Amino acid sequence: MAFQPIVDVERRTVFAHESLVRGLDGAGAAHVLSQVNAENRYAFDQACRTKAVELASGLGLQGLLSINFLPNAVYEPETCIRATLAAARRHQMPTHRLLFEITESEQVRDKQHLRNIVREYRRQGFKTAIDDFGAGYAGLNLLADFQPDYIKLDMDLIRDVHENHVRQVIVRSIIEVCRALRIEVIAEGVESVGELRYLRAQGVKLFQGYLFSRPVVGQVPGIHWAAATTPAAFTPTKDLSCIH
Repeated sequence: MAFQPIVDVERRTVFAHESLVRGLDGAGAAHVLSQVNAENRYAFDQACRTKAVELASGLGLQGLLSINFLPNAVYEPETCIRATLAAARRHQMPTHRLLFEITESEQVRDKQHLRNIVREYRRQGFKTAIDDFGAGYAGLNLLADFQPDYIKLDMDLIRDVHENHVRQVIVRSIIEVCRALRIEVIAEGVESVGELRYLRAQGVKLFQGYLFSRPVVGQVPGIHWAAATTPAAFTPTKDLSCIH
């Protein structure tokens, strides 16, 4: 596993660390995930969860531990969470520090099943998030079926949002919907100060991306706070929402 921080720029603290799968030979997530199929999906999902807890605990990572999971790998929520709970107890990680990101590399066939997963996870004290919101299957239809604690805006919506009117309209609309539903927004894939400034002006405070830190294997990631601590990053600029 590699770990990448999610930062709270208002408080200048680490909100969470997302665990990102890597091959034993250093291969990236795309290569590893390409080998996941119906036969090994459950075992892979379980192994990723327990390994993330073990490594994060060993590194002493701050904040929440964000773990991606495949909804179709969870055949029965209460049963499938047992290994995660056992790992959390073994490594003395409180369940309220666990955040599960719903990763939809394939469409969820049974929306009631997904609602049951989220309900059980909340009962266990976990937080939930929809990853890559605005891409693939992770859109408003999914949000209509259940409301997580967080949504992560997809990086393709974030890219150059400060210079793209269409992206601005879409992003502002999603933020407004989430605000009405009391869902916190995380902006992922942030790479420039311009993107940061625009999203801060819209009220977003949780950020993840190369602007702050790249994923790191085997050590606590360092964070570049300079971009987030300049006055410009915190001052809403009226004309930002009007750039075409």
